[in-house]
Amino acid sequence: MAPPLSRALLRANLLLFIAFISSLGVLLALLDPDRVATQYGMLLVGVNGYSQFFAIYVGVRIAIAAMALLAATNGDQPLLGDITAMFILAQPFGHLIAAFAIGLPQGDVLQLCGLQLAGGVLLLALRPRRPERR
Repeated sequence: MAPPLSRALLRANLLLFIAFISSLGVLLALLDPDRVATQYGMLLVGVNGYSQFFAIYVGVRIAIAAMALLAATNGDQPLLGDITAMFILAQPFGHLIAAFAIGLPQGDVLQLCGLQLAGGVLLLALRPRRPERR
């Protein structure tokens, strides 16, 4: 029987998965920004519209992927994983704020919101425990 996986290993693997998924999202946004924007219910218009899209869906997601990768390879610094979790949880939090004004997202966006919420909460739940003080 295989030994149980440690919290640190589970968290590192989750961070690597987040880095991979975020990178994949960046690649999709780079290859077909109009299609990705349409899936999110947006219409990109003019230089400013595309620039803002790339700032968020490429720039911020690259930062999330890099943070997750850095956190996964530096397991002794749990703060990096916590900051990654906060960036991921900021997205469903924004959807929650919008829900009060216009309603919850629908379809794929709602599913993505649920995955972001689960991933961020799981990252925080797998945070290394502090050693007991004596």
